Amino acid sequence: MSTSGLYQLTEEHDAIRAAVRDIAEREIAPYAAEVDAESRFPIEAHKALTAAGFHATHVPESYGGEGADAIATCIVIEEIARVDVSASLIPAVNKLGSMPVILSASEDLKQRVLPSIAEGRAMISYGLSEREAGSDAAAMKTRARLEGDSWVLNGTKAWITNSGVSEWYTVMAVTDPEKRANGISAFVVHRDDPGFAVGPKERKMGIKGSPTCELYFTDCTIPADRIIGEPGTGFKTALRTLDFTRPTIGAQAVGVAQGALDAAVEYTRERKQFGKAVSDFQGVQFMLADMAMQIEAARHLVYVAAARGEVGHDPDLGRLCAAAKAFASDVAMKVTTDAVQLFGGAGYTQDFPVERMMRDAKITQIYEGTNQVQRMVIARSLLR
Repeated sequence: MSTSGLYQLTEEHDAIRAAVRDIAEREIAPYAAEVDAESRFPIEAHKALTAAGFHATHVPESYGGEGADAIATCIVIEEIARVDVSASLIPAVNKLGSMPVILSASEDLKQRVLPSIAEGRAMISYGLSEREAGSDAAAMKTRARLEGDSWVLNGTKAWITNSGVSEWYTVMAVTDPEKRANGISAFVVHRDDPGFAVGPKERKMGIKGSPTCELYFTDCTIPADRIIGEPGTGFKTALRTLDFTRPTIGAQAVGVAQGALDAAVEYTRERKQFGKAVSDFQGVQFMLADMAMQIEAARHLVYVAAARGEVGHDPDLGRLCAAAKAFASDVAMKVTTDAVQLFGGAGYTQDFPVERMMRDAKITQIYEGTNQVQRMVIARSLLR
């Protein structure tokens, strides 16, 4: 699997990183602890990102978006996650929710949905998982039936990120139960559609600023032309979407790991023990060195996976995206845990950001496919 010559960071990428980092440090970081403590949506981050055009950079220019490439989008998410993972889910989930529309929807449906997201008037979430259909998403029970010129949906979706604050929802439902995965279709639901409701917020370990709820469909009725692509193609669209979005979870993971390393370097330099800075001890230096190496390796794997998704059909794409997501999130969990260790007792308190980063990092090993599922994807690709 050759990845040589696949990507090069441009001056524009560097400029985007500098701009997002500035916004993140000035307008997102000061609220991150409060957002976590109060489990509230990061409205300051949403406002700042939307004003600067960093809330949905991936939307093509033809729909009023920035048309940024995949690496630029990863850089945006990485830099926001460096100070607040919850806030990084604004651009990340806007991409996750809208990719099925971008990949497979009719031109008319694209024109109805994408401009509102590009302009920041609306956000979009992604409804695939159910309580009994997580890793085995094809086992979903949510149903959709065609009645005249409407689709009628019934069922429940679970673990839906940014639910309640999003206006649009990309929803997978079974239209032909006999065909299992090939009987699943994708739809766009609006929060004002009759029969649609959002459940109470989950009480989570981390990413508390991003609401996670169930979605309820009770004879939820939508126009027939809100189906994404042909009936029965929804599951294929869902899997293709993940090849474009798993690198964004890798980017989140790289960002939170970088934030934790930066905090640990600063703290160990300043804290004195046994008459010298903690950072002067070789054992501490080795930990910091390992953290930095792992982050840099993860970052490049994420960028390679992001870039590979832009070059058309590639049989290795799924493997590369799974590797980027799994490796980067494992690194994030290790690095944030080590950062808490380097802070000692102080790291276990909410006076410093590393305990929040450790809690936030955990979800990157779970959502958009657990790391066990990623390893299955990688192994299947190798053994094909």
